[in-house]
Amino acid sequence: MSDQALGLYGQQARKQQQRSVVTQDKLLDAATEAFSENGFKGTSTREIADRAGVHHPLITYHFKNKEQLWRSATDRIFREFNRALARGIADIPASEPRKRAETFIRTYVRYAHRQPALHKIILQESSYPSERLEWLIERHLKPLCDESVRYLKELQGIGIAQPGNPALLFNMIRVSAGGLLALSLEIKGTSAIDFDSDGALNELSDMIIQCFLGGKSTDNPIRAGS
Repeated sequence: MSDQALGLYGQQARKQQQRSVVTQDKLLDAATEAFSENGFKGTSTREIADRAGVHHPLITYHFKNKEQLWRSATDRIFREFNRALARGIADIPASEPRKRAETFIRTYVRYAHRQPALHKIILQESSYPSERLEWLIERHLKPLCDESVRYLKELQGIGIAQPGNPALLFNMIRVSAGGLLALSLEIKGTSAIDFDSDGALNELSDMIIQCFLGGKSTDNPIRAGS
């Protein structure tokens, strides 16, 4: 094969790879939305393909089956969530534990608002025992809980976090953030609170900080796009 032919072959392969990545992203976006709205059992692969605007057989080509697509979509949600948390506290030194804790909460609130599926999928799967729930707990939720509890114990030891069971404290913090945001449409209708506004998100972060950390906030809200 000539160098020219090899070059053309390489270009075609790269274009095919790019199209494949685009298709996978479309399917993951559609699956995340559908699973968070309707749950695993209430979502069909055909519905996901229709939402993504791709041919139905491409789901089995890229993800084998609905279970694998659900796991891939869930992995992406938590991967992006962990990256957001890491970026949020990356420039804050360990010598400022309260500021790190506040930034953790603000980042959590922002991500849960930007990606409501973070909590909606957990709620969907927590309704009944399943292998998916066990997988979700072991792969994502338990590691997050263990690390957060360890950190909260340290904060309690230096008088920053409120006293009490640190595991319960962690779950109260995350439900206060994610649970409220998952109910944003209902809360807007009943309470006229619009979590799509920066003001409401900042106020939610401030109140969570005041409730669970106590004392006065360092008043360092993260940027809306963070």
